[in-house]
Parts: sequence; C-alpha cells; structure tokens
Amino acid sequence: MKNTTFNLSPLAKAFAMTTAVALSSQAFAQEETEVKEKDVEKIQVTGSLGSLPGQDVESVFGFGKSILETPRSASTISQEQMERFNVSDIDELVAFAPGTFTQSFFGVAGSLDVRGTPGETYFRGVKRLDNPGNYPTPIGASSRIDIVRGPASPIYGPSKIGGYLNFNPKSARASSGQYLDAPTGALSYTTGSWNKSILTAEVGGPTSVAGKEMGYYIYGELENSDSYYDNTQTDQTVLQASFNIDITDNLRFEFGGMYHDYDGNQVAGWNRLTQELVDDGTYITGTAQPLDTDGDGQISHEEYAEVADLISPFIFTPAVPLDSVTGDFFDPLMALQNPGTTTLSGSQTLVAPDDQLGNEAITLYFDTIYYTDNWEIRNQLFYDAYDNINENAYGFSQFHDSWVIEDKLIFATEYENDGLLAQFQFSPSVRYTDFEHGDDFTYEFFNRRDLTMPSSALDRRLLSTRSGKNYDNYDVGNYLDLGIAAMTDLTWDWGLNLVLGLRYDTIDIESTSRTDLLLGATGDETPVYAEETVDGWSWNASISYEFEFGLIPYITAAEQATLVAGQGAEIGVGQLNQPGGGAFDTSELMEYGIKGSLVDDTLYFALSFFEQERTDFNTQNTVTNNTTNNEGTEFELRWVVNENLVVSAGYTNIEVINLTALANGNQFGFLGADDLVALDDPSLIFGGNVVGLNLVGEGETNSDGRKAGIPENIYTLTATYDFQNGYAANVSIVDVDEVASGYSAAVTLPAYTLVNAGLSYQAEDWSLNLTVKNLTDERYFRSNFPDLFGSQIVLPELPRHWNAKFTYSF
Repeated sequence: MKNTTFNLSPLAKAFAMTTAVALSSQAFAQEETEVKEKDVEKIQVTGSLGSLPGQDVESVFGFGKSILETPRSASTISQEQMERFNVSDIDELVAFAPGTFTQSFFGVAGSLDVRGTPGETYFRGVKRLDNPGNYPTPIGASSRIDIVRGPASPIYGPSKIGGYLNFNPKSARASSGQYLDAPTGALSYTTGSWNKSILTAEVGGPTSVAGKEMGYYIYGELENSDSYYDNTQTDQTVLQASFNIDITDNLRFEFGGMYHDYDGNQVAGWNRLTQELVDDGTYITGTAQPLDTDGDGQISHEEYAEVADLISPFIFTPAVPLDSVTGDFFDPLMALQNPGTTTLSGSQTLVAPDDQLGNEAITLYFDTIYYTDNWEIRNQLFYDAYDNINENAYGFSQFHDSWVIEDKLIFATEYENDGLLAQFQFSPSVRYTDFEHGDDFTYEFFNRRDLTMPSSALDRRLLSTRSGKNYDNYDVGNYLDLGIAAMTDLTWDWGLNLVLGLRYDTIDIESTSRTDLLLGATGDETPVYAEETVDGWSWNASISYEFEFGLIPYITAAEQATLVAGQGAEIGVGQLNQPGGGAFDTSELMEYGIKGSLVDDTLYFALSFFEQERTDFNTQNTVTNNTTNNEGTEFELRWVVNENLVVSAGYTNIEVINLTALANGNQFGFLGADDLVALDDPSLIFGGNVVGLNLVGEGETNSDGRKAGIPENIYTLTATYDFQNGYAANVSIVDVDEVASGYSAAVTLPAYTLVNAGLSYQAEDWSLNLTVKNLTDERYFRSNFPDLFGSQIVLPELPRHWNAKFTYSF
C-alpha cells in the first residue's frame, strides 16, 4: 500500500487559502434571464464539445479569425474535448490534430513535433523558452490548445519551421468570471494505474478593487504519481492565476501567471537494441568490464579517457564499410562478460534510482488594453524563466538557468467601406533572453548497463553537474531582439480575403564559453567571448475565397526568420560569426488548402498540401532545429452528427528529408548492433560505444536522407456519444505506419493501432470519467532521438492502463 503525501509550497498554500475564501463568498441573486442564457450556453458546449471552428482564435494571425476562416493548417482542441477523452499529455494530441506525431524526447512530453520537426510552445500568443524535453507541458492546466502548422505569423517574431502549440491557461477565464454573479469552480481527483494521484482545484468569479469591477480565476494542480517504468515517478505543482480589471470604459488590465515545479526523470527506454528485441523482447544480457579504477563507485571522465580509444571506436565509412566490420575489429575491453539472453519487460528501462529531471518554471504576463474611437492599443509584457537540472547515470547531465522578457505593443484598427472590411495591425516589440547552460555528453554509454540488473559502478558515471567540471559546453550570454511588424486582413463581402504581413528583426547576440570548465581544462583557461548582430525579414501572403455553399480554398506563402537556439535557449560561441550563418536563418512555406463548413455548419473539414524548408546547412541544431525539407498532406474532419454524436477523423502523409545529411552524403550517429551486419555476436560491443557515419544516397539503406522516427502515414478517428441521461462514451483510434528506429533504418519499429476508450457520467454538480488507454494492449514503440541515438535505444510504450477522474463543481 502506498501513502501519498502532498507537500505544499508557499505558493500552494496561498492558492489553498484563496480557494477557501472564494468558496465562502456570499452568492449574489441571479436573474432568471441570466440563468436561461447560462443554460443555453451549457447545452451548446455539451452538444459539440467545442469541436467546431466557430470560436475566434487569436493565435494564428492575431485578427481573431476562426479556424475555418484562417488560410493556414491549424487545429484547436477545447477543454471539453480534453476532459471527455481524458487527454493527459501532448503526445495524445495526435488523435485530434493531424501533423502532430511526436517522437520520444527521452520520455518527456515537452513540445510537439509538428510536421516532423521540433515545434515551439506559446503562452497566450507569446513564445515561451524552448522546451524540447526540459519538463512535460502541463496540459491539464489549459482551457484550450491551438496547434498551428508551419512557421508563426510575422506579428509573433522569429519562429521554427514546423509549427507551434499555443497554450491557453485555465486561468484565462478571468474575463468571463468578471461577469458572473458568484464564485464558480471545481475540485477533482484523478487516480489510475501505477498509483496515479492528481488533485486539482479551480475557482473564479467577480470581485472589486478600489471600486473597480474585476474578474479572477485561480487554478492549482498537485501530482504525486508512480510510473510503469522502473525507478520513475512524477511530483509536480502547477499554480495559475489570472485577473482582469476595467479601470475605465476605455482602459483594461489583464495580468497573471503560472508557476510549475516538476520533479521526475527522463526515460531513455531499452538499450542494446536489435530487431529481435523489438520483435519478441529477446535481450542480450551480460556485464560490462569494470573501469572504476579508484573504487569510488562511479566512472570519472578521467577514467573513461584512459580507455576511450579502446571502447569508443569511430568507424570511418566509406573507408571502412559497415558490412565488413566483424568482431575482430573491436578491442576485447568492449566485450560483455557472461553474455546471455532473456526476455525483457517494457518497464525495465535505462533509468537509475538517482536519475533526476527537475524544472522550476515561472511565467508572468501583464497586458494593458486601451480603446479609442478607432483603435485598440494593446501592450503585452511577458516573462518566462526556468531553472532546470537533468542527470542520467549512463553519462549525460545538463542544466539551464534562463529567462526571457518581451514587451510587444500592438496598434490595431479596422474600417468598412463599400463592402470591404479592412483590419490593420502595427507592432514594435523588444525581446531579451538571458541564458546560462551547461551539458556533458562525451562519455555517454547507453549499452554498458544490463537492464536486468541495477545500475552500478560498471555503468554509473561521475556527472559534470556534480563534479563542477568536464562540461562539453558551458555557455553564458544573452540576446536582444528588436522587431517591428505590420499586418493587414482585407475581406470583401463577395468572398475574397487577403492576409499580408511583413516583419523585420535585428538581434544582438553575446555569448561566453567557460573554457575553464570544459572537458580536459586545467582551470587556468580564459573564457572565450563572441558577439554578433544578425537581422532578417519575415513575410506572409495568404489569399482565400469563401463560396456561398461553404467552401474556402486558400493559398499561403511565407518566409519566416528563425533563431537557432539550444535546449536551454542558449546560443554558443561556435554559432557566431560563421560563414553563411550559424544562429539565424529563414524558413520557407508554401501551402495550398481547402476548408469547408457543411450540413448547416455541423460538419467542418480541412485539406492541405504543404512544402516547407529550412535553408542554411550551417544553421543547424540537431536537438531543437534541424535543416530539413518537409512535404505532405493533412486532412481533418469534425462532425457534430446530432446532439448525441460527435466524430472526428484525420490523416497525415509526410516526408521529412534531412538536407544536411543529403548534402554531406552521410549522417553522424551512434551505431547499433544491427548496423554492423557482419557482426555475429553483439555482446562484443555492448561494453563500449560505436560511433560513425551512416551513408546517405543511392545504394544505401537510407537513400534519400529521410528523417527517422516519423511515420509516413497516420490515420485517426475519434467518436463520442452522449446518451442525454448523464452518461457518455468515447473512443479514439490512432493507426500508425511502421517506421525506422534510427537513421540507418537497421531496426524497424512495427506499425500499430492504438485504441483508447472511456465512459463518463455527468450529474448536476459532479462527474466521473473512466478511461482505458491502449485498450487492446498493443505492443508498440516510439523512436527516441532517432537521427542520433535511434540505432541504440528505443522507447517501449505503455501497455493497457486506466485513469479515473472524479470532479465536483460548484
């Protein structure tokens, strides 16, 4: 039996006190007409689950156009959909939004992969610090999620090629709470497989300050859960608060923020990867030979360095063809002792008891909105920071201490004349990012640990975050982005719509490498400093036409500036002052599509064809921003069949080509046992680490430079049926093609069909939701960092499991 204890931080205690005060507030009298209006709204939400694209979405172009009217491939997932289907992390969004299949980033659902490349996360329309896998995005704290495929609008500043997720926090309801007559809110508790334990509370309503009407909304979440994977757990606290206040008839403030404290770990998955391991779970056992010469229980960088040439061979292809490499090529020190085989469970993964991933994030905002007769003037002040530590016994550690502050001023106006509605935006902005980042990966050995045994001195490495030295990178610096943008949306009453945008950014970058803390340093080195000013243009041009019978074809072309920062928002000295660029580049998009609203506006569909590309080979970060060409097709359908039944369907076809590998003719990577086809006994190499070049081109396994881990075809289907007596049922199906685990395509991960199903009951003031995920107990995998590590490790996904959520509303 497990006893669960929630340790409240000072912020959590403040949240609890605020909730108690709100719950004890005296309710005001409610007019009958207001009751009727509220009931109508509730029926409308219950019927469609907010799935149809009728709600204005500011996050695409900033004009408040609906998804239907927006000439871009985009999806929105409502809170009602997420609650009905019990969506718990961003990896599950693939069932609702085409183009969003996400590879594993060591088991951490940080950011979506959009159109096959790492995406970004925005908070209320402002870009957050990069989070490819620093912490899981707290999806349960959102009231709506917008997913935009392709680079962001020029009004939002430099962005990545793939797309982004816009997080609309639950606390954003302060605007509606301002017009309520009494506090409203909910308490919920979620339990489930592997001791899942999540407690949430939220409350919002009206109040007043200095005689001014104000709305507030506060949300809190506490989690203390175990995991299917051994040595893995999640402890986190999420607190959100938002306030809206009308100062005058023309002036309004919106302010608030989010605090997120996460404590967990990364999950690399299975090591010693072979096709046989994927097919039937057959695992090669055996212990690595000892390297801890001083007996302190861990292998230092210095101890690894003494034998590095022996246990870390680099295979120089094509000079040494991989199909010619036999066991005689490797030093005996790489061989496992007492090798054998066994059947491995999916829960037995490469995680040690003292591995940790800790992240404390603080996000704050203060918007000032002023109205004149013809203008809306909005100033958005935004702050985001995280303090991150990541430690893994097999030989990787990292930290970030970074923050960003952005101030964006938007002047917006519109006018109508002779059947034309013209909207304009003009926006100067300033964004300052400060970073300190270090990582440590040179002696990263996945295969030394036998997963049937605990981590020991045979595989445990002394990490730089603990010794304070031997980092591979230690960068401190900042960058200042001064930008100016203008956009217009022109709509004629006969159906034509034009959206045009232009932006210019100039970015001053300063970076210092702490060479005195790097691997092999004596401590007397002088830090290396570099600075550079980069600049560039972004633009967008979209044209669409709305036919009277409900179809809207469109074409969008865009070029978007891209700042290439790392996992901790850092820009290294080596990226600056490089021929052809190294920290700043552009992305190009060409998209054609057609959208429609049919059957009395109860059926929505969208079909798009796209090609987008990052262009500069030198401007490459394999973690956060690859140089790729992406082509594909996306289809989405949402249909409110009647007041009982809501269905959706999706299809994604995508091809992602790594342009750098194609141009070079090869891709560096960690080589696995199946890459060495002439190696009869893989136990001869698992005590070390084989690295080399995977050849790309005609006659090679990867002939066209295709990115690994991204399925070519994905089909999705969801359905929910409301029995109109409080009960509702739902099912979601995701069907995924087989895919290469790594760049060499030596190991293939099988196709799979994932089925989730649930049943819920809604009473007047309480509800219960029971969901079974992976209903058929499908055995499936996700590629883990495929371009680099995909031949050595893979993540086995969760077997059948269940969640139950009880909610009390007031």
